[in-house]
Amino acid sequence: MNPELIKRPTLVLDEAKCRRNIRQMVQKAISQDLIFRPHFKTHQSHLVGSWFRDEGIQRIAVSSLAMASYFVSDGWKNITIAFPFNYREADLLDSLAGKAKIHQTILSLEAVKYLEKKLSNPVHIWVKIDTGARRTGISWDHHEQTDPIIDFLRNKENMQFCGFLVHAGHTYNVRSKEEVFSIYQDSLQKLNFLRDRYRAVFPDLTISWGDTPSCSMIDKLDGIDEIRPGNFVFYDLMQEEIGSCTHDQIAVALACPVVAKHPERNAIILYGGGVHLSKESINFKGKQMFGRIALSEGNSWGPALEDAFIVSLSQEHGIIQANHGLMERLNPGDLVYVLPVHSCMTADLMQGYMLTDGQFADHMSGKMNKSWL
Repeated sequence: MNPELIKRPTLVLDEAKCRRNIRQMVQKAISQDLIFRPHFKTHQSHLVGSWFRDEGIQRIAVSSLAMASYFVSDGWKNITIAFPFNYREADLLDSLAGKAKIHQTILSLEAVKYLEKKLSNPVHIWVKIDTGARRTGISWDHHEQTDPIIDFLRNKENMQFCGFLVHAGHTYNVRSKEEVFSIYQDSLQKLNFLRDRYRAVFPDLTISWGDTPSCSMIDKLDGIDEIRPGNFVFYDLMQEEIGSCTHDQIAVALACPVVAKHPERNAIILYGGGVHLSKESINFKGKQMFGRIALSEGNSWGPALEDAFIVSLSQEHGIIQANHGLMERLNPGDLVYVLPVHSCMTADLMQGYMLTDGQFADHMSGKMNKSWL
């Protein structure tokens, strides 16, 4: 890649790292006889999706019907909408179900009753269960809610019950393999209770599990049938802090031009702010940190610098706290790479990628292209 091609904030994707992340998760699923249904909400890209196809993947998850449409247009035929049913898009759901095998997540008896009236094509149903994340889903022990749904779904011609779907998002709040494993074990116990409760009615009921920390850090994913991690395709600083990945597995970095220096306060100003990176942060060396800094190395970027990171973001500005050596080294017009705290948010904001070989990778929203640069 020629850095001179980059004129404004550009999300650079290292294909080799990304493919390696994909291959490792595929091999883990195969070795444990798990269905691998990667969540494509992180990359939202036909090209990156093709790298999964290269590894034999045929099932995917997405976070919206719009995203499902995007991937159906690229030939994907087995898609889970890992997001609660949106009543206002029932017609679109039915239309997509006529083109591909669509799985829909639901949270209530009212939702499946409404959906039944709207469907002319078959849809596979997952009941979303909350095992502690407290974002959404039916609490695992609220049987007064799950019992009528399961009963309603018996012998429905256009709705086939698949099982229970969970996202253990509370793993993002811990910072050790032991804590992640504890959450997994606790959730698994709850899910197996549900499996046993309904096994007589649906003997083939399956458990679909999604979150990158669990799928990356737990050696043996016993007791579940399907995994749906998404962030692992790129990883990021938050995943590194949790322990899900090593630093060299982070596959995207935001290339940002230096636009100003303020030596009197050891600050370097970047063209790259909240509208590019998001304003997600983590604690780093006792300070709030919005991204770590790396410099060019070959066609990609090198290791993150130990004592230079973004301490503040506004809409377009990023402020690096820098040491004297970096202040001397960098000047306006130079380029630095920012490793994102949350790659999913950064990718969604940037809406396109430049590969390290200089080619471009698409994004569902399609903002970035050669003319944009």
